[in-house]
Amino acid sequence: MTTTRRQFIRKSGTALASAALLSQVPVNMLAAALAGEKFSFGFQIWTINKELRNDFAGTLKKMAAMGYSEVEMCSPLGYGFKALNEMSGTEMKKIIEEAGLKCTSSHFTGGELRSSLDNRIEWASQIGMKQMAQSMPPMPMPKTLDGWRKTAQELNVIGELTKAAGIQMVYHNHHFEFKEIDEKLIYDVLLEELDPDLVKMQFQVAVVNIGYQAADYFRKYPGRFISAHLADYATDLKTAVPVGQGIVDWEDLFEAAKAAGVKNYFVEMDPATFEESAKFLLER
Repeated sequence: MTTTRRQFIRKSGTALASAALLSQVPVNMLAAALAGEKFSFGFQIWTINKELRNDFAGTLKKMAAMGYSEVEMCSPLGYGFKALNEMSGTEMKKIIEEAGLKCTSSHFTGGELRSSLDNRIEWASQIGMKQMAQSMPPMPMPKTLDGWRKTAQELNVIGELTKAAGIQMVYHNHHFEFKEIDEKLIYDVLLEELDPDLVKMQFQVAVVNIGYQAADYFRKYPGRFISAHLADYATDLKTAVPVGQGIVDWEDLFEAAKAAGVKNYFVEMDPATFEESAKFLLER
């Protein structure tokens, strides 16, 4: 009887978990070594920010034990996370690495990127980040296409400054960029205005629930996307479900993402879905 790679990994799961407990090495690192692969995936902290603020080290270790190998932060300064903002980037990096994780990316508000850029570049550099993602445009949010174009042009300038520091600027979308103004999709205008070299894109896969497929954008705009936020959706239940249990064609997505140059993936969903999502991703 032939054993497939996926069956092999499943059968090895119990042994891996035991080894991880004994050696305190995160399960995903052992799984990657056993399978001869290095598929790495992380989580975005937003949905568990309260837990992280209350127990930073403990929550990170909990996520690593599920199989996550990366964490994408939210900037404590811009998000008002007082307890985390009292830590230097160097101190935070040490705690992250002790949990068996790495941090190459963080979200930043548009406001803090414009008012405190030097400070945020310094913080990101201390942690060793390669990406700084604008998670929200400056408030108030633009209401016209010209307003969105101006926002994009401002981010291009910021991207020049982060590039000089060795960090790639990134734009993270939500659902509101997939609305039309004057019969034109806001997201398409952003892709037109953002410099492909200075500002890469982080695609929010959750927009699948309004009909937009990440794989379509990866194929249409090769080289523009560096990252993706993973989520899934069940049409019959009309709700988000763990990665691998919904309508997203994950094989197609990862194939398109690899060809397009996507470098990192972060699950951003309800905390209850994190464990099942990690199990699915570990089987890749």
